[in-house]
Amino acid sequence: MSSMDRRVTWVGTVLLLCFVLLFVQMNNLQVRQAAALNANPLNSHITSVPSTFFEPRGEIISADGYVLAYSRPSHDQYKYLRVYPTRTADMFSDITGYYANAVAAAPLGVEASYNNYLEEHAPPAGSLEALLGQKTETDNVYLTISVKLQEAAMKSLGASVVKVGGAIVALDPRTGAILAMSGYPYYDPNRLSQHKPATVNALATIWNSRDGGTCAAPESGQQVLLNPFCNWATQETNAPGSTMKVITSSAVIAHDPSIEHQTFQPVSSIPYPNCTGQLCSIQNYDKEVCPPVKSVGLAQVLASSCDTAYAEIGYELGYNRMAEEARSFGFEQVPPIDIPNAQASSFPTSTEVGDSTAYEGQEAIGQYDDSATVLQMALVASAIADNGVIMAPHVVSRAVNPYGQTVFTYHPHIWLRATSTSTAEQVRQLMTGVTGATGLQDTTAGSLFAGWYAFGGPTIAAKTGTAEPGANTCGTYNWLIALGPAAKGQTPTVAVAAMIPVPPSECSAAGYSPTGATVAGPVLLPVLQAALGIK
Repeated sequence: MSSMDRRVTWVGTVLLLCFVLLFVQMNNLQVRQAAALNANPLNSHITSVPSTFFEPRGEIISADGYVLAYSRPSHDQYKYLRVYPTRTADMFSDITGYYANAVAAAPLGVEASYNNYLEEHAPPAGSLEALLGQKTETDNVYLTISVKLQEAAMKSLGASVVKVGGAIVALDPRTGAILAMSGYPYYDPNRLSQHKPATVNALATIWNSRDGGTCAAPESGQQVLLNPFCNWATQETNAPGSTMKVITSSAVIAHDPSIEHQTFQPVSSIPYPNCTGQLCSIQNYDKEVCPPVKSVGLAQVLASSCDTAYAEIGYELGYNRMAEEARSFGFEQVPPIDIPNAQASSFPTSTEVGDSTAYEGQEAIGQYDDSATVLQMALVASAIADNGVIMAPHVVSRAVNPYGQTVFTYHPHIWLRATSTSTAEQVRQLMTGVTGATGLQDTTAGSLFAGWYAFGGPTIAAKTGTAEPGANTCGTYNWLIALGPAAKGQTPTVAVAAMIPVPPSECSAAGYSPTGATVAGPVLLPVLQAALGIK
């Protein structure tokens, strides 16, 4: 063997030995000593946080192409900072949720429900990327919600008299796609994604302690700080007031059409015999006489929102029919929306109601123990819009991998069959009377839509609602649900619901009686206009 060969052999042996020692030490550190090193107090790495918190995530993108969330490299131990662009951060906080790298906290919104796509993951087995040895990838998630519509919803809500809660939801009744969803209060998710664990935990603790840690505005309507983590469109429930008359009307047509042909006389209140307590007399809103003329039918008492007439209807229908109809529209069930923590709307049980005709009357007008989310009432409107069908609501349309391939598509599907096609069509036509489209007198939303029709706007079907919590005569939950276009033969493309609370201090100081048309109307109309593409 030559001198050169010996040197090469020697160098090769030394290098091989170095590789062996390196391999042994790597296994020593990563396997045998891993637990001890993680527990070492000198270890500055945050080992209590899952490894996924140190990896990039995919983008969340609006329906009109705006990036709402992305990961940016950071020069600290977390490696990546989750960023929510300033313009859209609080606007979409209920939808995107947040992802906090610095604390092992459960994310909210799309960040939670579509985490498997957003976080780093292996490409699907058998895909080209897997065959080429691509180890991990993140997918981008696209929403059904546009910045344009969401901005209209947020501005409209912010301009209202809202002080304690309040929300608006717009959706496409044909697919269940959410077009806009905004609630008050909202928050900036960047405050939670910052790399300061103590600051983030303290802020989360403060917010979660507000309003007793619940997602419900105080029944008294008093002005208090509310928890911004709550999605006020999907989690807060309040008495739906006269918007419940849409379901009551559906129950009439579906279960006892004879009631539809009855006539009603003008009264200001009706007593219930053999009854004691404050619910034994039902009066119309603001003690008005309703209906405005004698001997009118269901179309007029819905358009004028006569509590007295609908309380009689509730008694005639009875608890079982009302309960069956409410549940067919989704009450007592959690809507299958693809973001976490949605709440079920409630309809009182038979044991709560007993044989009391007073309670049956209250249920028929959306009072007593009826309680609904804004999402639920948007779904009620969508059922009337889509021939009695409620499509499953959703905020995500698809997920796309780094190579532009769609790896997930949300397939619209039916959640519930609320009522028959013919019943939905009849109720829809009754609701057009509420907006003044059919020439009825004293309609609750006629003044609101007068300008709409004067400028050639399409026919809209709607229902107002003004719920009075407890015995308050001032301090209300003000509702409006609407759908359109709703003329005969047209296919509605939008269903919207808005609820704006007015606390006693606000309405007494203003010296007026708030209603669904005057309070929720100005919030809903700009969103409806934008969703229908009306300039």
